[in-house]
Amino acid sequence: MVADIGVMSGAALFIRQDLKITSVQVEILVGCLNVCSLIGSLASGKTSDWIGRRYTIMVAAATFLIGAILMGLAPSFLFLMAGRVVAGIGVGYSLMISPVYVAELSPALTRGLLTSLPEVFISVGILLGYVSNYAFSSLPNDTNWRVMLGVSALPAIAVALGVLAMPESPRWLVVKGRFEEAKQVLIRTSENKGEAELRLAEIQEAASASLTNKGSSSDSSNNSGAWHGQGVWKELLVTPTRPVLRILVAAIGVNFFMQASGNDAVIYYSPEVFKEAGIVNEKQLLGVTVIMGIAKTCFVLISAMFLDRFGRRTMLLLGSCGMAISLFLLGFGCTFLRLSGDTKDELVIALSVVAVCATVSFFSIGLGPTTWVYSSEIFPLRLRAQGSSLAISVNRLVSGIVSMTFLSVSEAITFGGMFFVLSGVMVCATLFFYCFLPETKGKNLEEIEALFEDQAH
Repeated sequence: MVADIGVMSGAALFIRQDLKITSVQVEILVGCLNVCSLIGSLASGKTSDWIGRRYTIMVAAATFLIGAILMGLAPSFLFLMAGRVVAGIGVGYSLMISPVYVAELSPALTRGLLTSLPEVFISVGILLGYVSNYAFSSLPNDTNWRVMLGVSALPAIAVALGVLAMPESPRWLVVKGRFEEAKQVLIRTSENKGEAELRLAEIQEAASASLTNKGSSSDSSNNSGAWHGQGVWKELLVTPTRPVLRILVAAIGVNFFMQASGNDAVIYYSPEVFKEAGIVNEKQLLGVTVIMGIAKTCFVLISAMFLDRFGRRTMLLLGSCGMAISLFLLGFGCTFLRLSGDTKDELVIALSVVAVCATVSFFSIGLGPTTWVYSSEIFPLRLRAQGSSLAISVNRLVSGIVSMTFLSVSEAITFGGMFFVLSGVMVCATLFFYCFLPETKGKNLEEIEALFEDQAH
């Protein structure tokens, strides 16, 4: 579903020509999906506590499918905006529920790899979006962008069909008191029956303690099925304990910096960025974005493979440091090219292109996959769905703000100035990760809650 990011980067070029829209309208068109995904991410926590993680994925896929069809058939800018709004709600649902579902299903030792897979598929989707842009760019201008946006409905159909073969989250089943079903799921996702029974006992104990401590139930085995996530927002925002407050700061912080890094805007507006870097031919612009997509995909695969070995904190620090340096070099390159006028130094153009690719690559090493893993695993079971939805809502809000202001701010302070600012943001992100994010690798979800309790004393 997030293949839309890659598709829209190229489609925006042709939408602008076909519908005769301004730069501000392009920003609104691109950014409204992220802003509207805020609705989906906020609603997804309560929805998944009510109907389950599995069916929430179905809701996400169906909503995005409707939005993609509307965008592909749009006869006007307003109709296209309506499709973006619907698709955005679907994206918000999917970005919250996918990592939570995988985290709750995965064993501790491979949770980093498995929970980062959504980001792997996001990168693959973006790459496929770039490839489809390149493939369909030769069609007439009133057709090519419709095909680009319309084909993004195909992954949503695949996800909706795939849900039929997926098990429900065992932790959600335990909260609902459906222990036998949870046991069968754990048997399917564990090395042996003994490990499954041990995991089930740990989950039952954690769920029972969580519900009992908050007054939701005196006997989780009898009454937990009546729990649908009530009281969680109050516990998160009105009367949070010190450990919960620490978890909130960590989850919201990593999601804030993920989007404040400007990565989504760089991808959305990559043709504009590459134009500023000295590449002007439309076909070449789309070709370079394909190269950028390949680099992003390769590095997110590398990160996924090493996330459980080196840890979340290490990968975040490596990625944010690398982004700070790459964005600084990109700012230098864009500033130099701007000052040089019509005389373009090919070496500086090459430096700028490499810096863009390095920026998205370091994002794929650190913030890209690790944000989803970290924010989905640190909340206690009772708070996980709605806590994650709150953190992802911040993610979506910041993404929308950055996407909808990126071109305007860049015109005001130049692209070079914009990249210098983003480099400074990543320096702040590095300091935040170092000070506020404890390492969670190798721990099961129930142990992570205790980790934050220990650090709160």
